[in-house]
Amino acid sequence: MRAHDGEIKEPDAGSLVPEEGEDEDMLRSHNASPFKRRVLIATLAMTQLTALSGCGAIVSRATDRLASSLSSAVLNQDDPQTVADALPAYLVMLDALIENSPDNAGILGAAATLYAAYGATFVSDADRASRLTARARRYGQAGICAHNDAFCELSDKPFDEFDATLSQLTVEDVPAFYAYAVSWLAYMRAHASDFGVLADLPKVESVLVTLDAQDTTYEAGNIALYLGILNTLRPAALGGDPEAGRAFFEQAIELSDGRDLSAKVEFARGYARSLYERELHDRLLNDVIAADPVVDGLTLFNVMAQRQAHELLASADDYF
Repeated sequence: MRAHDGEIKEPDAGSLVPEEGEDEDMLRSHNASPFKRRVLIATLAMTQLTALSGCGAIVSRATDRLASSLSSAVLNQDDPQTVADALPAYLVMLDALIENSPDNAGILGAAATLYAAYGATFVSDADRASRLTARARRYGQAGICAHNDAFCELSDKPFDEFDATLSQLTVEDVPAFYAYAVSWLAYMRAHASDFGVLADLPKVESVLVTLDAQDTTYEAGNIALYLGILNTLRPAALGGDPEAGRAFFEQAIELSDGRDLSAKVEFARGYARSLYERELHDRLLNDVIAADPVVDGLTLFNVMAQRQAHELLASADDYF
């Protein structure tokens, strides 16, 4: 697992891997924000469903318009709690669609990412989060299998075989494998005390590296953001690569033209804090706070990012 140099003093430095004696509840609070961004996928799931329905052209076009409007409304919502309250309805809807179309890769991928977003972000009860993210992972695995049956047993393969299979991916495989990776990461976060689960983290990182190579611009920098986080989770002595992490954070910021404020928050949290770069830390967070959060398609994320920036700055004197 890749990570950052420097002793981790506080839980908000971020980690999926528990240190000896760490409290499990504290672990569940680590790196919550990256999964908050997956609300995007939850809303886009509605849009994906338009291509999956066999209800005819007229119904499909009507569904497409509704899905597009709904997605836009959620992404431009400036009250995260309203979104959190609405998500369970989508979960039930997607479950029903899967019951009807269990081999539909698009629906399975949408359900995987929505369950990951909800379970990892908005659920504080550990048992519920465990169940929800386990379902996310099942849907993610079923999604790549439905996409191509050559991938059905991929998760159980030894790493070398797993990695060799990933080398065969094409750009058409990116959406299914993105959902697969996000749902697996959410599952890992909810099972952070299980080292057997965490042992597969290199596989998830390999998926993200492969996806980034296939389509750097997919999800406007989200893949780069995840890779930045993964590279700054552990000191270099334990396999981390903080400078690679910094490059990925900068790539994520560039790909969103600086409009996605959460990328700067994660840069400050994952890199600047871990390397004790106070000037960079404060500059990034003050940039976030000073920015206008209202950006079409990013307002929800940006409001969340500004709240986190205030919290990180408030604790900076104690941290540094």
